[in-house]
Amino acid sequence: MDVTVAVVENSMQSGRLRRLQALGIFCGFAAGAWLGGAEAPIKLVSPDVSPITVSLIMVFGVFLARWSVPAFVRGTAHVRSDVLQAPHLVIWAVIAGCMWAVANTLTIYAIRDVGLSIAFPLWNSNSLLGILWGFLLFNELHYAGWKRWLGVLGGAIGMFAGATLLAIASTSQAAPGRAMLGVMAALGAGVLWGTMYIPYRKAYLTGMNPLSFVTFFTVGELLTMTFLAVGYRGAVPLWHELQSSRSVLFWLMMGGFIWVIGDLFQQYATKYVGISRGIPLSNTNQLWGLLWGVLVFHELRGGGHRLYVEVIGGSIVMALGAVAIALSSATEREHASWQDAADREGQRYGVENGYVRASMEGREFRVGSNRRTLLDWLLIGGTTAIFMVLATMARMPSVNIHLSWAATITAAMLALLGSCGIALWRTTRFH
Repeated sequence: MDVTVAVVENSMQSGRLRRLQALGIFCGFAAGAWLGGAEAPIKLVSPDVSPITVSLIMVFGVFLARWSVPAFVRGTAHVRSDVLQAPHLVIWAVIAGCMWAVANTLTIYAIRDVGLSIAFPLWNSNSLLGILWGFLLFNELHYAGWKRWLGVLGGAIGMFAGATLLAIASTSQAAPGRAMLGVMAALGAGVLWGTMYIPYRKAYLTGMNPLSFVTFFTVGELLTMTFLAVGYRGAVPLWHELQSSRSVLFWLMMGGFIWVIGDLFQQYATKYVGISRGIPLSNTNQLWGLLWGVLVFHELRGGGHRLYVEVIGGSIVMALGAVAIALSSATEREHASWQDAADREGQRYGVENGYVRASMEGREFRVGSNRRTLLDWLLIGGTTAIFMVLATMARMPSVNIHLSWAATITAAMLALLGSCGIALWRTTRFH
């Protein structure tokens, strides 16, 4: 009788693991779509606006989204509960936010110098660092088997080859003397984002919910970006530039808001399939960036046949490499090694074992009320009001864009948002 019960329990655990891994892969695809769309509003901004100012405005949008979206989905009471269980993760979240702010600023320079279609794949080299940190620090790919190792290593080589093609293409597409700066900025962003995933994985192995993690993550973002902007521009010139940029505030802050949606999906992917798989899969944003750049903003127009082969071929090779990595799903033995890493993290910081286990299984540790408080509605209502006011001041710049393609890509993003959000709710209730 005991043997039968054990077999049934193991079967249920295996089934749950497969569902969570499938959910993590789905979240990675959804993250790619929304992260890819987040940079498109930058193309609507005049080159006269400083990249530092552009990044600062985006971070304000990110800040509003990172507090209002969790308030809408779960309520801030859950955030307090997570902090009480694992207060040390607040510091890790702030550190990760600081790194994100610097990396995001570098992407602005990269987009200005080499364009969306080229910059995206270059900073997605963060996948390679994600694989390294996942293996060294969090027992990912341990006991994975040679087929999965082949998928990961083959995918990494493919991503490197694709990035090389795009770096070559950038020298002919970008303005003279600017290509190398754009390449270096994109690669620098990739290094920072690749290292930023260490706090991510520590948080989710220990048990913190992604919706709680991002609320403190954004504190580091906002503080770092404000410090950079004031230090680089000066307080008075920065204020004047913000005033003169009123017509684009809405577009840039909306870009930050869109980024948060993609980042939340990315964090759930990281939670359920690890950084060595979740990050490469979310880096399919390079294909969405290519769609926005080429179809909507007419990037590469006038380029020769060779340029199109290098850019499109490099993007496809990198995307195939990322998918090969992501679809090398974790075995039960590898997942057991993740649990060992989670137990180690929990013991190191004195986190309750039940809290850690519940998080890995995608369920709530202690069932509580999902009612939203007055604070939650103030966050939701205040954010909505701010965006409505900014929308009244917004002006469409004189940029040649293809509206039909923009609407088509936006509809596809919304479809992924709805379907993946429903899947997350049904499987985990966003836990």
